[in-house]
Amino acid sequence: MASSSSINSICLSLDDQSSKTLTTTTLSSFFAKPYSPRLLKRRRSQSFHVSCNANEHDQNIKANIDRRNVLLGLGGLYSASNLAPLAFASPIPPPDLKSCSKATKTGSKDVVEYSCCPPTPKDLNNIPYYNLPPMSKLRKRPVAQDVTKEYIAKYQLATKRMKELDKDDPRSFMQQANIHCAYCNGAYKFGDEVLQVHQSWLFFPFHRWYLYFYERILGKLIDDPTFALPYWNWDHPKGMRLPPMFDRENTPLYDARRNPHVRNGTIIDFSSPRDEVTTDVGQTVTNNLTLMYRSMITNAACPLQFFGARYVLGNNDSKGQGTIENIPHTPVHIWAGTVRNTDLGGGKLSLGEDMGNFYSAALDPIFYCHHANVDRMWNVWKGLGGKRRDITDTDWLNSEFFFYDENKNPYRVRVGDCLDTKKMGYDYAPAAIPWINCRPTRKGREGKVDLTNIEPANKVFPIANLNKPISFSINRPTTSRSQKDKEEKEEVLIFKGLKYDTNKYIRFDVFLNEDEDVNTDELDKVEFAGSYVNLPHVHAHNKKMDSDEMFQLDITELLEDIELEDDDTITVTVVPKTGGDVISIQSVAIELLDD
Repeated sequence: MASSSSINSICLSLDDQSSKTLTTTTLSSFFAKPYSPRLLKRRRSQSFHVSCNANEHDQNIKANIDRRNVLLGLGGLYSASNLAPLAFASPIPPPDLKSCSKATKTGSKDVVEYSCCPPTPKDLNNIPYYNLPPMSKLRKRPVAQDVTKEYIAKYQLATKRMKELDKDDPRSFMQQANIHCAYCNGAYKFGDEVLQVHQSWLFFPFHRWYLYFYERILGKLIDDPTFALPYWNWDHPKGMRLPPMFDRENTPLYDARRNPHVRNGTIIDFSSPRDEVTTDVGQTVTNNLTLMYRSMITNAACPLQFFGARYVLGNNDSKGQGTIENIPHTPVHIWAGTVRNTDLGGGKLSLGEDMGNFYSAALDPIFYCHHANVDRMWNVWKGLGGKRRDITDTDWLNSEFFFYDENKNPYRVRVGDCLDTKKMGYDYAPAAIPWINCRPTRKGREGKVDLTNIEPANKVFPIANLNKPISFSINRPTTSRSQKDKEEKEEVLIFKGLKYDTNKYIRFDVFLNEDEDVNTDELDKVEFAGSYVNLPHVHAHNKKMDSDEMFQLDITELLEDIELEDDDTITVTVVPKTGGDVISIQSVAIELLDD
């Protein structure tokens, strides 16, 4: 059996010379060398039921566009948003600013309201669409760990001036932070439904537009149209620490409401939001790179797996995070936020502020640096080839948001206009991506788990809570699948009817061919299937407890690597890491899904 240290060496084997060539234009050709195109096609997992066919809803395009135009014509730009219920689904329109209400601070026992509505434009009914301005030079977003003293001084000055703007100025730091709160914590509603840009396919395009205008405002404040936000490349070992420029007290980039454990070069841990600092740095880095590989490659073969579940007005039964939103996006938020229930002063107990709660996340300047790398992952993912491409469903392309630009002018923006960062006037400085070599190869155990004393899934589920590890056996729909069958259909482990308190942090890990004594501190092994993570939020249905959510994990690759392809029955172990007492699961199954 390979040791963890040897896996570290394998995983980090990309030298500087080879990894520097891994730009978004060369990723596809590089990736084809160590991995077969067949494996690229079939790797996938997700927390919702999807098809690889991103065009499956295109037959409704004309109906959706016509429906949307009718709604807009009924009463101006925003009043259509309040019509409910709708006759059928349509793209998400810009929010109704006139009816913006107080948001809800999630994570507390009682409902705590928080005001984060934006300034209201003078003419709500005639807000124009934003046209990308001409450019003479691309803004190049640098690696946060590599910036110069001159860049830091410029970034600090721009942030300082943003914080000094009048509180009612839509460009001010507080108003910019409020954008995230309003879109993510229940301030905007469509009839009885709460607008929520997380846990759906709106996650990536919303945050791209959000950072685009934030970046342009910073540049305007220092009279530098070429200024670009830095990106925190937490997907590389050298970037798995808080960038030093954000850890300097009494500077505009410092936030006192961070967890103290993020300071002084502490390594971030994607696999656990624990408050204690890990001492095994090598294993933590290896786990992080393994999770990056799972999120970018194994579990993200198709657009809806990467972007998240469909989310349209009038039909929002589905819910699910994309792979990167799940991990590492959410663990980074939890890691940087304050320890929950600690004293913030004045008798207030922490709800995870700032980064660890949607309502307050953007009050920490590191938020924008963090999301710049999330946005970069969108570019990198598309460069991996295969079916990794933007969604073509018009319900996604025609969804809209509302922002103010650097001149305080209000605009509507479309998802379809933010698919190419270079057309938007910016790009990313190249950086190595060593996780591309981190497919797990080590087995956590020799042989197969003895099924004699393992209960079948139909006797274990439903479970009322996940307050301890559970193991169960489960039958597969078929065995010894041919190569052609594997290419056509995915074998997927599906947890159905997840119900949990959305106010709580939730995380559980899933393993194949392991028992309840599995070592969950080491994820760089073939038995590790994936993890589910939740950050406290307000759901689109405004319900504290969500039901009928599905969490899917593709196990085709794992069955090959563990040598279980010929087995009729396999063992699955689920290990709660946090919040297990507030989550229940109705059932579990293994199904074959078409692309």
